[in-house]
Amino acid sequence: MQVATDYHHVDRILTRPGPFTDESWVPGEEPQSFLREKCKILVIGSYPLIPASGIAQRKLIAGCSRHACTGAGGLGCEILANLALLGFRDIHVIDMDTIDISNLNRQFLFRPKDVGKPKATVAAEFIMNRVPGVTVTPYHGKIQDKDDDYYLQFNIVICGLDSVDARRWMSATLVNLVDPENPESLKPLIDGGTEGFKGQARVMLPTITSCYECSMDMLTPPTAFPICTIANTPRLPEHCIEWASILEWPRVFKDKKVDNDDPEHIQWLFDTARTRAEQYNIEGVTWSLTQGVVKRIIPAIASTNAIISAACCNEAFKIATSSNPFLNNYMMYTGNESIYTYTFEHQQKPECPVCGGEAVEVSRPSTSTLQDLIDFLLERGDLQIRRPSFSFGGKNLYLQAPPQLEALTRPNLEKTLGELISSGDELTVTDSGLPFSLKLVVNFV
Repeated sequence: MQVATDYHHVDRILTRPGPFTDESWVPGEEPQSFLREKCKILVIGSYPLIPASGIAQRKLIAGCSRHACTGAGGLGCEILANLALLGFRDIHVIDMDTIDISNLNRQFLFRPKDVGKPKATVAAEFIMNRVPGVTVTPYHGKIQDKDDDYYLQFNIVICGLDSVDARRWMSATLVNLVDPENPESLKPLIDGGTEGFKGQARVMLPTITSCYECSMDMLTPPTAFPICTIANTPRLPEHCIEWASILEWPRVFKDKKVDNDDPEHIQWLFDTARTRAEQYNIEGVTWSLTQGVVKRIIPAIASTNAIISAACCNEAFKIATSSNPFLNNYMMYTGNESIYTYTFEHQQKPECPVCGGEAVEVSRPSTSTLQDLIDFLLERGDLQIRRPSFSFGGKNLYLQAPPQLEALTRPNLEKTLGELISSGDELTVTDSGLPFSLKLVVNFV
């Protein structure tokens, strides 16, 4: 095999064993060939798990890494560049955003002439022009647009998403793809995220290690403003934006839900919030702030993006080449006052509704109402439920939509649980924020 001089820095790792490589690992042509000729990676917007003698298992996982997936935003730009320079030559990217002028200060693949264009398309063209021999296939759209067969062609997925809902969907999708009879259906998921000067990178092996749903209780609760303040005494630009989103949108559009990714919806919220801000002499309502409040976006720091994307690509490289043990399974980074990193193994939860296979159990008084149960679930941070619907034994107890069925099942909200079900019954809970159906066992106390 002709060794490309462009990758001489990578070949220092791939052509000789190191202190952490498995004794059975063979350096040289095999890992080089796989990385540069067979490995296909998709970019969307642990060692202890494998025993020392388990090189075959690690090769199996590496063999599943023909594709990786991330986005073309703050993390995505860094990840795409890193992957190309590491030697990944067949890269796919999914991102539904278009380039805004505010992106130019940190998303270095874009230029002023690119404003308004799809991020995925521009990023792909930039990488292919800058790194000859690399093919980047872009898709401008939602990850939900693709079916299972699409994701089955990919084997490593790298997520640089800015949405909890999207992460949950991607994680649940990859868990559901796993077929015990087909080892290649297991797609390692590498997830990176940043929040100001903080960040995390993690490696998830669906059904084997903890999934994203297992760590929902670690999320920082979003900032919430009292409804009375939003409605009557707004003092901040965020109050005006929340008023437009929570109170005014439902009043004007009735049962139509806000699509946080639709530029027309964001524009309406921005215009409405700005009008209200002018009424109360409040300054600071901008398009970017409106988008940030609605999507719960925290301003990104370029240096944090660089560090976390490097960690994600490092794990992708290790999985693809088996040259070193990969992360088991969570790395946290903080750069607020100094540079600090910490790694630990996040445990899989037996009761996880996605990968645990067990129903979630709750204890409630039989005299409490179905509405009380909804309020109880809304307060649980580990479930992140917003608008739940309930069914039991093929019967709908309460449906949030469509409006006709919501009106038909609304009387059940005031009924006691004892009137509707028996202790130990298993309810099916669906929610627009859940990428799966939740099995909920209600025990009376």
